[in-house]
Amino acid sequence: MALLSKEASRALVQGVNRLVGLPNGLPPPGPEPAPRRRSRAPGTRSAEHVDLAVIGAGPAGSAAALVAARAGLKVLLLERGEYPGAKNVSGAAFYGSAIMDELIPRWWEQAPVERYLSRRVLAFMSPETSVALDFRSARFAEPPYNGFAILRPKFDRWLAEQAVAAGAFLLNAAVVDDVLWEDGRVAGVRVRREGGDVRADVVIACDGANSFIAKKAGLQREFHAHEISLGVKEVLALDEATIRERFQLSGNEGLAIEYIGSITEEVSGGAFLYTNRDTLSLGVIGQISSLASHKRRPYELLEQFKAHPAVAPLVRGGAVREYSAHIIPEAGWNMLPRLSTGGLMVAGDAAALCFVAGLYLEGINYAILSGIAAAESAIAAHHEQDFSAASLARYEERLKARHVLADFRRYRHAPAMVNSERLQNLYPAVIADGAEQLFRVRGDPKQKLVPIALEALRRHKVSPIDLLQDVVNAGRSFGW
Repeated sequence: MALLSKEASRALVQGVNRLVGLPNGLPPPGPEPAPRRRSRAPGTRSAEHVDLAVIGAGPAGSAAALVAARAGLKVLLLERGEYPGAKNVSGAAFYGSAIMDELIPRWWEQAPVERYLSRRVLAFMSPETSVALDFRSARFAEPPYNGFAILRPKFDRWLAEQAVAAGAFLLNAAVVDDVLWEDGRVAGVRVRREGGDVRADVVIACDGANSFIAKKAGLQREFHAHEISLGVKEVLALDEATIRERFQLSGNEGLAIEYIGSITEEVSGGAFLYTNRDTLSLGVIGQISSLASHKRRPYELLEQFKAHPAVAPLVRGGAVREYSAHIIPEAGWNMLPRLSTGGLMVAGDAAALCFVAGLYLEGINYAILSGIAAAESAIAAHHEQDFSAASLARYEERLKARHVLADFRRYRHAPAMVNSERLQNLYPAVIADGAEQLFRVRGDPKQKLVPIALEALRRHKVSPIDLLQDVVNAGRSFGW
């Protein structure tokens, strides 16, 4: 089943188009109707009261619900979609299998995984050529594996089922319109249903990149257009034998390819292709501000991506099974919100914990880690019966202990470097041009690498000052 129909996904894209100034847009998606903040008198309760309410049954929310339910807390897991995963979209690559192994030993033997990822390719593109760094490791093909290709509707539903099996209660099609306040702290949520107020000692917001709850609670500011990107993805059906032969795979081995350069033309962004068991996940991601300034639509870039000479042979014969669109928080450390307040914590994409740093395209692992840390903080608060801001502030300490915040701080300069004009649109062409000159045989004298590189830089009008500045920035972003 498709996550969204192509028409519904295009409506989402059109909503962003209107946001960034493109014509024929629809209003951007968001919670409705306009929520109201409501306070209750101390000591009053609705008919429902839980120890922990988790908003969103994605990886962060389900991991939090699972850990808390195992500890004996009364947990309510609220999912906006018809089922967990119905509204969650990703490129379907999950790195950090060892993290899940600690939560559910040998989880891959029961989870709906597609292929283990033992090979990863980074491709630099010009309009006609491609230069790729191809990494393959036999160690990544051994348990607990390094990563898996997954399909989020299947994976998210399975992980939510683990939380339910541990004792959490899952409520689907539950739209949370507001948080409830009491004595200056969050004391529950308002769900769009009859008698919808749900009282909770602690709320964990895992409601996605544009977290309504985090903003409603005053933890997250409005995003700038350069901090978020819009991704559009297709899942193409191909038979398993064709995928193995075409991508030179054996058994359940899988491949992840990330593209940068002219694949998105002048738009800052990139593209990806992941092999599933009998499908391919592929898509393009474009920075909202760049899409706006160049008046480009992501689904048009997706069609051009599929037609590129280096990509077309890989997707040939694939039938579209699914089409979806999603916004992605990409500014890293600089857009992290306040992570907690009295009675409330934010986790996963709601906390902007999406790690997009060029060499790394990760999010599900950080979502799960943050969900675990938030649940542990809720458990400790429950044992002490202290749900104050000071008590839940220990959530941040747990994120530090799991190296989540350290990763984002260490690579805080990377998003700006990755989305810079020269890295996006100039250097991939220089690399491709240099490689073409290196391997072209005309009968002329052979050139060494430095003269070839210098000539490619000259042809593309890269000044020595700009090059030096970019080397320094790259070193600061990735080197030291």
